[in-house]
Amino acid sequence: MTAGYVPEPDRPSSSHTVPLAEGIPTKDELLVYYPAKFTWRQIKTFVNSGDLGLLKRDLKLQHRYDRWLEEIKTKYGSNANYLITYRLQWGRADTLAKLPSHLFPLVVTAENSDTGSGKVTVLPSGLPPIPPGTKPYFTADIPLQLVSIITNDWPYSVPSYIEHYVIWSVLPILPPDLPSIIGTRLLQDGLWGFAGYTADSPPPSPSQLPSCLPALSDWRITEASLIRSPRGTVEEETAVREAGLEVHKFVIATWRERQWETAWFANPPRLQSVPDLAHIHVFARYKSLDEMNTWDNRMSR
Repeated sequence: MTAGYVPEPDRPSSSHTVPLAEGIPTKDELLVYYPAKFTWRQIKTFVNSGDLGLLKRDLKLQHRYDRWLEEIKTKYGSNANYLITYRLQWGRADTLAKLPSHLFPLVVTAENSDTGSGKVTVLPSGLPPIPPGTKPYFTADIPLQLVSIITNDWPYSVPSYIEHYVIWSVLPILPPDLPSIIGTRLLQDGLWGFAGYTADSPPPSPSQLPSCLPALSDWRITEASLIRSPRGTVEEETAVREAGLEVHKFVIATWRERQWETAWFANPPRLQSVPDLAHIHVFARYKSLDEMNTWDNRMSR
């Protein structure tokens, strides 16, 4: 097997055996009523394109999400309140997900904390307290009680073998003292990265985007509508990569590269669906056993 391994697609019976409901969808509903519009390669191209706004949810699923969100706002006041008071489980495994995952149960341990025991302390705000000495932004060694890793209940239009996760964080993703040469750029473009790929299967070049744009025809996306910054100087490009280094380290510590190929991104403010709560998206492909063995052989050379 190569690093481009694609498993056999899941095959639910039909719409006759999978009823269409409202609210958070099941995997069978996604397969039957909202089949993936994008390939894994297209998804990676969109992530690497410079415009994270290309990453979309199926339009019919988006309408269903919008209806659900109105109910959530009526009950909880806002999506952020729903997440904080119910959906997010700080420092613990995601036990509320409807979609299957190879990552969970996620065993979380941390010295001098009750993380992983089901007894994470939260403040009246619903958020856990920030331990003394913690940096004021997301880092690879962020105290684990300050994050909640869940499967995305409303995934983007990805193939069924791609698992879509969200890392929710009490702390902001970007440090407050961004280098001036990239501050404006990151606020427009966000952050992204890739892990677990091999030298013979790198992330697709942004130059491949034109060939992928037909997949976005439902959303009427064209090259003229893209919002992305031109490539900067070597110094600027280096600063952008360094700005995402802490997130990248966290991702590969959670989705081990031997087992997973991942594409992660943190949306800029213009694209954040829940601007009051920092979060990072991770698209993750669980590798075949042959791929894992190949990875081991390459790492041992």
